[in-house]
Amino acid sequence: MRLSDCELLIVPGYESSGPAHWQTLWEQAFGARRVEQVSWTHPRREPWVSRIVEEVQRATRPVVIIAHSLGVAAVAHAVPRFPAAVVRGAFLVAPPDVEDPTLLPELELDFAPLPRTPLPFHSTLVASHSDPYATFEKVQGLAASWGSTLFDAGDAGHINTASGHGTWFAGFRALDQLVAMI
Repeated sequence: MRLSDCELLIVPGYESSGPAHWQTLWEQAFGARRVEQVSWTHPRREPWVSRIVEEVQRATRPVVIIAHSLGVAAVAHAVPRFPAAVVRGAFLVAPPDVEDPTLLPELELDFAPLPRTPLPFHSTLVASHSDPYATFEKVQGLAASWGSTLFDAGDAGHINTASGHGTWFAGFRALDQLVAMI
């Protein structure tokens, strides 16, 4: 499959993704659709999950989800509610450890615990060795539980604008590889 054959859904994390964030740049470059949340600054699991499910249900082509940070946790909770065979892949970047209250603001604990069941579609889980919101080992364990291909991003911080990731060409190449497997 090619990117042009898919409906790309961008699922940002806490506070959304700003204008220089790779998700926003990809959204513009690929004509992707952003899943808008009721509140980006006061995330709650159920409203976020419901919005993702609604956007998946609106799709007219096979869906590939591109999620970052808390958006990954929301997608993990949304999976059981997706219509069968609509989501064909997920590119999951820098999930925070929502189960460790020392790493995250209290408001994000609403997303714990994360499901550990295998995802019913192809997925790539991107992890950084220097992400302040999750250890590499924690994300490595999620990849194993979900049946995701682990993409080791090295010392890449939280893989956001603050860590120097604008267009993020290495991420795009990994997304393209994922879509080719579908």
